[in-house]
Amino acid sequence: MHGHIFDAPVTRRRFLCLSAMSGIALSAGVAPTVLAKAIEQAADDMVYSWTACVINCGHRCPLRAYTKNGRVIRIETDNTIEDGCSPRQLRACLKGRSMRQRLYSPDRLKYPMKRVGKRGEGKFERITWEEAYKTVAEKLKHTVETYGNEALYWQYCSGQQSMVNSRSAWWRLLNLTGGYLKYYGSYSTAQISAAFPMTYGSNAASDTSEIANAELCVYFGNNPSVTRGSGSGKSYQLTCALQKHAPKMIVIDPIYTDTMAGKGDRWIPIRPGTDAALVEAIAYELIRNNWVDQAFLDTYCVGYDEKTLPKSAPAKSDYKSYILGDADGEPKTPERASRITGIPVGTIVELAREIGTTKPVFFAQGWGPQRQANGEQTARAIAMLPILTGNVGLKGTNTGEQEGNTPFPVQYLPTGKNPVKATIPCFLWTDAVLRGAEMDAIHDGIRGVDKLSTPIKMIVNSGGNTLINQHADSNRTDEILRDETKCEFIVVCDNMMTPSARYADILLPDTLGPEADDIASAGGSNGDVASLLPMKKCVEPQWEQRPTWEICRGIARELGLEDAYTEGRDQMGWIRWCYEETRRKYPTLPDFDTFWTTGPQQVYGLRKNMVALSEFREDPVKNPLKTPSGKIEIYSERLADIAKTWVLPEGDVISALPKFCATWEMPGDPLAAKYPLQCYGYHGHGRIHSTFHNLPWLREQFPDHVLMNPIDAKMRGIANDDPVEVFNDRGTVELRAKVTPRIMPGVCSIPQGAWYRPVEKNGRRVDAGGNINTLTSLRPSPLAKGNAQHTVLVDVRKA
Repeated sequence: MHGHIFDAPVTRRRFLCLSAMSGIALSAGVAPTVLAKAIEQAADDMVYSWTACVINCGHRCPLRAYTKNGRVIRIETDNTIEDGCSPRQLRACLKGRSMRQRLYSPDRLKYPMKRVGKRGEGKFERITWEEAYKTVAEKLKHTVETYGNEALYWQYCSGQQSMVNSRSAWWRLLNLTGGYLKYYGSYSTAQISAAFPMTYGSNAASDTSEIANAELCVYFGNNPSVTRGSGSGKSYQLTCALQKHAPKMIVIDPIYTDTMAGKGDRWIPIRPGTDAALVEAIAYELIRNNWVDQAFLDTYCVGYDEKTLPKSAPAKSDYKSYILGDADGEPKTPERASRITGIPVGTIVELAREIGTTKPVFFAQGWGPQRQANGEQTARAIAMLPILTGNVGLKGTNTGEQEGNTPFPVQYLPTGKNPVKATIPCFLWTDAVLRGAEMDAIHDGIRGVDKLSTPIKMIVNSGGNTLINQHADSNRTDEILRDETKCEFIVVCDNMMTPSARYADILLPDTLGPEADDIASAGGSNGDVASLLPMKKCVEPQWEQRPTWEICRGIARELGLEDAYTEGRDQMGWIRWCYEETRRKYPTLPDFDTFWTTGPQQVYGLRKNMVALSEFREDPVKNPLKTPSGKIEIYSERLADIAKTWVLPEGDVISALPKFCATWEMPGDPLAAKYPLQCYGYHGHGRIHSTFHNLPWLREQFPDHVLMNPIDAKMRGIANDDPVEVFNDRGTVELRAKVTPRIMPGVCSIPQGAWYRPVEKNGRRVDAGGNINTLTSLRPSPLAKGNAQHTVLVDVRKA
């Protein structure tokens, strides 16, 4: 379709822009076409440079930064091709387009600073870069010489995802000093990443496009319309798939999500942490009605029934015996599941019938269900639905993982080798500060060594807010960080005065995208498209900010390691090197100068097979899985062995079969008498993790509320928009209530990522920032030792 204004194509972006300009023009008494022409002419006259949003939502999106008189005055996004599904514009969401507000935020870190008050108070004084470099270098040397490199910890981060000015620069520097204590896992996917390989040998998943080949799509806690909001990513790819063929979509989630509202056909609300119980009841119905694919289970799987159990397994330890109750005397009926999940029996039976009598079915789970105390069990349990019905390795099917991605292993700044062998679960870093020398493999999941030799004594935190905000139990973490006899030195490198920055001993001000040259690659969730994005310096830093690569070079110079760090290249030299090394793998990319001049480069067709495990389905002998048996392991001998050897806290369960396990802080826990509401965090439109929280436009558009069902609100005398306190024994959070039937009774939910801001009120400590992690627990999940931040009991009262 073409419009008649300037004979330009009416893209979605152009339509919205022209509509907005028309409204402005009418209110100002100016003809819309006149105003539109003036604005477009002004845009043509402005100088723009390509940069990118590199916060880790799973995407990386290109931005065009228009500048005038040394300032960024306008941000737009990709316009290099016409709108369409393939190829498609790599459009940034409203968060990425808020770059100008980030650049000129009053929260920007301006100068290097050192702490002058107590740690955590946020009192600093300005110092020179030379003093900052020298202090950090001296503390690095002291930590390594006094305690060893295992005492030096690099903190988990997700806000710095470019290829040169990123954590790679810090890793390169720290490896030159002898290495650092590593982590494994992530705050996003620890449990599913540990669990799925036990079943499938990997985290393989089909591409989103396969939904167009399905007749039924079942989502567990999956909300790509919000979590994958980029115009280049899975959310828009899902829209494109549904335009080809729209299967019936069932969304199982405690919240009526935006994905349900925009794309779903049926919402089934469920209590958090009980997805595995629902799966067991569906499995019961599938078995009872002969809806399982017995031939698939016999050929491709281990442990469905007794005849395919491994020799080491006890009698009646197969999945079928467990579901029918032959193993434990408790059939996993819909009636049982209804009591656990809150889903009516009839709904469970109907859902099972629909799943058992429809082919093909695309099953997918988001990462919220696995972020629970029983998250590993939940992840493996959901995978049982495609396995039982044979919906694996065929067109229109998926493994039960979140939808798959396109692999694009680009060349980042080389980091060298880390000689330190010890690796901790990323969620247990506060444990490593408190009791590092006590932590071992069988109690704490330590890898690389049997036991740690020392507690963490120095932390380097760059581009992340995990020191306090994104970690659990913020009040307890605050106490741990304030104790300087434990962790002796903390360096924070960032661009904003985040809550984590307040705990720094030395603060190093980093640049933002438009203030430094760099390069970015597509994130891990861009579906069927990969891309490389130039990031060109278009304005000078306003104060004394420096790029991460340059900061690390300065510290290396103080350590006498500058030549080894630079290898004779400056920052731009490394950017060019990374691109050319990437181009060796992908020769269709243009030469660097063309790339740097023309802008984002999209790469399609890298993933040759959109269906996960299709080769295995075609020939399981020639194409075995990376499990010990080479097959899908419903019964896992590896998990059985771990369950025998690991020492777990009371209530934690690791089992060979995927099972529903009731955990601490769920209904049935005695604590529920005191705190009767299950609370969990969700991703909202206004933040990526905690980034963008401090931008007024986004806070105005997406204010933070606790979501409450009208039944729960009425019981507490709470009306919509009332100020409330959400509380438990760990802390109290203050925000406003959103009373809505879009969340099931007995559950409340808070958008994650709000900045922690503790204040004293009437002798009580209250988090006025609304950070849900003021309420969450430091207790990890059993197998991955991952964060269980969606397993929380609370109550709510009017403030």
